[in-house]
Amino acid sequence: MSNLDRQATLQVCGGRGFVVAEPVRELLSPRHVQLGESTEVRRLLPNLGRRMVGAWAFVDHYGPDDIADEAGMQVPPHPHMGLQTVSWLHEGEVLHRDSTGSLQTIRPRELGLMTSGRAISHSEESPRPHARYLHGAQLWVALPDAHRHVEPHFQHHAELPRVTAPGLTATVILGALDGAVSPGTAYTPITGADLALTAGTELRLPLDPDFEYAVLAMSGEAHVDDVPVLPGSMLYLGCGRTELPLRAASDAGLMLLGGEPFEEELVMWWNFVGRTDEEIRQAREDWMTGSRFGEVKGYEGGRLAAPEVPPTPLKARGRVR
Repeated sequence: MSNLDRQATLQVCGGRGFVVAEPVRELLSPRHVQLGESTEVRRLLPNLGRRMVGAWAFVDHYGPDDIADEAGMQVPPHPHMGLQTVSWLHEGEVLHRDSTGSLQTIRPRELGLMTSGRAISHSEESPRPHARYLHGAQLWVALPDAHRHVEPHFQHHAELPRVTAPGLTATVILGALDGAVSPGTAYTPITGADLALTAGTELRLPLDPDFEYAVLAMSGEAHVDDVPVLPGSMLYLGCGRTELPLRAASDAGLMLLGGEPFEEELVMWWNFVGRTDEEIRQAREDWMTGSRFGEVKGYEGGRLAAPEVPPTPLKARGRVR
């Protein structure tokens, strides 16, 4: 998934200075962003005052959208570096192509995991023909310095482990939850899980007190630690929790995101995660000149042009003046 914001700003992310070391209940409102011609997303991360949750650095929620008479998702080839993208659907399909030669249709509750490493490019589109409704989330995971230059690759997992309890089915997307481990490759201690709750369910979900967490509401009416969380919003929960109270007033879908606080300071701009201003500017130049990021074959249409990098330089340790 691309950040199509033509006014993209340099974001300083990571570092323990942004982490809340105790349990909190911080409700994040989305920013509405147009993605292509027919898809509007609700952007939860990065958010004003909240840049990351563990290694999770970017979260978009979209739909459910009726695209029966529309093209649906149409995201032209665009570049990534220094991150992983996680595609997660509740309804519809997304056709993924990338510069390593991957071609894969991703369907509801299947994991599409692309590791950009040093450089990759990809496109995403609704297949033709496609299902009537499109509903899902796109997320980025920042890669730590030791792994951010790995060879780019793509993984697809149609079957994922589950944790069940009365009224709950939790699908483990990435990392681990309550002893169940996703087959997707993770480079930091992390949790990503899809929680399906039936109406009337009340339970306490076990958590790791060393992780920071947030919950993204996908559908239905649920209360997270007694806070009502509406679809398209996110509740940041901080650290230090051993369990999370959940209550569903109706059938509800949530995404649990967590991980060890990301200690490294990052610079994030457009579709790149780096460490310095110079890295970001070089990546943009490499994309615009057609080097390094490879070619996406089979997409009908041109590739995405990068916006201009803001002129403001980044000083030491990624601080913006």
